[in-house]
Amino acid sequence: MCADTPETVSYKDTLNLPKTDFPMRAGLPKREPGWLERWAKIGVYDKLREKAKTETRQSFTLHDGPPYANGHLHIGHALNKTIKDMIVRSHQMMGFDARYIPGWDCHGLPIEWKIEEKYRSKGKDKDAVDVVEFRQECREFAAGWVDIQREEFKRLGITGNWADPYLTMNFHAERVIAEEFQKFLMTGTLYQGSKPVMWSPVEKTALAEAEVEYHDHKSDMIWVKFPIVGVAGTEALVDEITGGDDSKTAAAAQEIGAEFANTNVVIWTTTPWTIPQNRAVCFGPKIGYGLYRVTEAADDNWAKVGEKYLLADALAEGIFEQSRVEGYERLRDASPAVLEALTLKHPLRGVPGGEGEWDYDVPMLPGDHVTEDAGTGFVHTAPSHGDDDYQIGVKFGLPMTYNVLEDGSYRADLPLFGGKRILKPNGKEGDANKAVIEVLVSGNLLMARGRLTHSYPHSWRSKAPVIFRNTPQWFAAIDREVGDDQDQFGKTIRQRALTEIDNVKWTPQSGRNRLHSMMEARPDWVLSRQRAWGVPLTCFTKVGALPDAEDFLLRNEEVNARILEAFEVEGADAWYKDGAKERFLGGIVNPDDYVQVMDILDVWFDSGCTHAFTLRDREDGSEDGIADVYMEGTDQHRGWFHSSLLQSVGTTGRAPYRNVVTHGFTLDEKGMKMSKSVGNTIVPEKIIQQYGADILRLWVAQTDFTQDQRIGDEILKGVADSYRRLRNTMRFMLGSLNDFTEADRMDPADMPELERWVLHRLSELDETVRDGYAKFDFQGVFQAIFTFATVDLSAFYFDIRKDALYCDGDTERRRAARTVLDILFHRLTTWLAPILVFTCEEIWLERFPGEDSSIHLTDIPETPSDWRDADLAAKWATVRQVRRVVTGALEVERTAKVIGSSLEAAPTVYVGADVEAVLNTVAFDDMCITSGIKVTTDAAPEGAFTLEDSDGVAVVFDKADGEKCQRCWKILPDVGLHANVGVCLRCDTALA
Repeated sequence: MCADTPETVSYKDTLNLPKTDFPMRAGLPKREPGWLERWAKIGVYDKLREKAKTETRQSFTLHDGPPYANGHLHIGHALNKTIKDMIVRSHQMMGFDARYIPGWDCHGLPIEWKIEEKYRSKGKDKDAVDVVEFRQECREFAAGWVDIQREEFKRLGITGNWADPYLTMNFHAERVIAEEFQKFLMTGTLYQGSKPVMWSPVEKTALAEAEVEYHDHKSDMIWVKFPIVGVAGTEALVDEITGGDDSKTAAAAQEIGAEFANTNVVIWTTTPWTIPQNRAVCFGPKIGYGLYRVTEAADDNWAKVGEKYLLADALAEGIFEQSRVEGYERLRDASPAVLEALTLKHPLRGVPGGEGEWDYDVPMLPGDHVTEDAGTGFVHTAPSHGDDDYQIGVKFGLPMTYNVLEDGSYRADLPLFGGKRILKPNGKEGDANKAVIEVLVSGNLLMARGRLTHSYPHSWRSKAPVIFRNTPQWFAAIDREVGDDQDQFGKTIRQRALTEIDNVKWTPQSGRNRLHSMMEARPDWVLSRQRAWGVPLTCFTKVGALPDAEDFLLRNEEVNARILEAFEVEGADAWYKDGAKERFLGGIVNPDDYVQVMDILDVWFDSGCTHAFTLRDREDGSEDGIADVYMEGTDQHRGWFHSSLLQSVGTTGRAPYRNVVTHGFTLDEKGMKMSKSVGNTIVPEKIIQQYGADILRLWVAQTDFTQDQRIGDEILKGVADSYRRLRNTMRFMLGSLNDFTEADRMDPADMPELERWVLHRLSELDETVRDGYAKFDFQGVFQAIFTFATVDLSAFYFDIRKDALYCDGDTERRRAARTVLDILFHRLTTWLAPILVFTCEEIWLERFPGEDSSIHLTDIPETPSDWRDADLAAKWATVRQVRRVVTGALEVERTAKVIGSSLEAAPTVYVGADVEAVLNTVAFDDMCITSGIKVTTDAAPEGAFTLEDSDGVAVVFDKADGEKCQRCWKILPDVGLHANVGVCLRCDTALA
């Protein structure tokens, strides 16, 4: 031993310790805006487009489902745009020319409603304002919110052509929307019909299914008596009673008439206000019905002793209980033939004050839509107020009624109920239901009544209930043959849509099934809205012609062209300017012969057309007008995915997308829907202020976005912890690569096995990452990278190689390790860049600074196939498994404070001969980070440490012999025997 004690010498300055300015604390909220400014200055998105022009790159287009331009972003917006950004960035870095044009939906009722609110607050009458002036205010309102939302989206790190987004209110867009509508006009799928649509009395307009949300609503429910007033001798009924004997026909009619005297058919409804519009009662041909008589009831009961009722057998007991009937008997079956033979009296016929209005009989009609799940088994049918009712009305020629006006009130001259309102202007229940019920009660026409809380459609804007109301509307017929040259895709819009759904890839696959079932069952598309802010239905109708007449609609290409030319220059406002009709028709047809249609198009038609004016018409759109990806929330199966498909197949025969990706909704930490009234909403801006946008993006990557996701303070803290661990991994690499040059690089073939094993893992992971990004599986990608970084690298490879990196001189082992670190750096930064856009830029610039340098101008490096080595991987799986047992044994000693560091240990490892052969080919003490280790095939002594999942491996702890090297801290017998004081041979060589 040298005279100088080891304690008197410090070798810290001789170590190759990591050196980096990359901070442990990210400070993302403050630093991220600087990177945004840098990217804007560099013009990263534009540089990528220029790069694509000089390289052979396949185009990749994600078409943006347009958010609505009328408010600040919520967490759902952040989720949606971040997923889109990850899709675009990952495909760009995998070698595509990935384009993203952000867009906004700018027309429609929400914006119009805001302007009207402003008018009302000032006591201003909207109808007194010139429509072009009103539309200009709507345009300015939308433009203001586009600017606000654009900056909020950019703050999330979203890349794209922000300088030139698409807006549905741009003049060219309005021209194309009108042009796409005209295609429906010219191919014969457009028609005007009078049928029930979902109608908002508060907003005074028709609504699409996508504009409706369902909330609990408390409704009146009533069981209404429809007295039987006649029995028609139908052939089926006569055959049933007489057995085919004509001589018994007269007697049969008398018999059935007597049997059904003093009998009521009972219906159940939760919309009493529709009773005045009743035109039929439907029964289910496959349902069992019976004739029942009340035998016991209180004197004041609505269902009287002796009265007879026709009811579905499965529901009779519950109905009598609801009606407080104490005793009843079943008299006979009521077959479909019997039911169809009955004629009923309208409940309001004969009620004082209603004379003349309801003096008609009500038929009994078969309907497959009738079930015995609830109600009475009989369905009150008002063709003007329900789709099933309307279909029955069309089938059997029932007359339509027009009793309900646009504000939800009865027409003023309707007897008994004129002026009564279904809903008040504020959306609360009006007096119509009460008025109808009171009249029915006064005539002893109710069997029972009650209140029911059930899911009911509401307008998602006003939050008020909607009604089904018969109004003249414009429709696209989805089962009418399309008169164009796209028959190879199907002859009707529905056929084409169903065919194309199966030509699209769906993520998750359940999206296909959902849209397919919707498309199979959906009615004709309601295109018209009775508002002012939007693209008008650019068509004209013939004065005096009926809607089903051949010349009802003007179909003239020259007129169409005039309209489109005007819209291209002036926008859709041209339709509303004085003299518009004469301008578009003059010199072609007589303007006096036509009426200009003033309804506007459903905004879902607008957004459904975006593929045409964005993908088809723009230079940076799609090469074939079809998007590689549409990506929105699951509600868009009935919204944008749906309307885009309908619109596109109606004009091109094809779907506008190849892939449809769907995300779920964002819930709070407890799994509850977010609501301002509950106070559990989370605003993206606050998350960014506290944590930074990269933490929000990482939350997106860590969730299974195909399902509903949860977010809250505790969840975000967990995300931030994952981020810190990953950041520390990257910081270690940066520090260890501080002065790495190409002269230090080593060929993989010359590397030690441990480094070649890391390259093998990289080749596996590269495949996983690319496959995951291609499948939009960001959760899978991040989990794979994070597990690799924390388990394979930090807890294994880095842990082992720190000694060589810090303490070796210029050895092949250290050069190999640093070469692998450089390879790791390029892969990890590019793999993670689509997710952690700010952090990866910071990491990249730490090594490669420069005015035009950016990770986002870089592709994921190709990984050589010869890095894959399955045999080597199997060998090192054995090494790692044994190492786990050694580490477990040392942890026991560390916990007992026998040792402080694993370098104080020199354990003995007991294994089988096959494992010994493997371990003898590696420096297993280095692998276990011990100063010494012995591997033996001897039998393990009793009490040796083992792990349940590692059969045949046992460890006995022993302390290392020798002195502690003052440079590498290993405890070795040769410490102090070399030229440099207090070091081992390896460190003495390094110091030399």
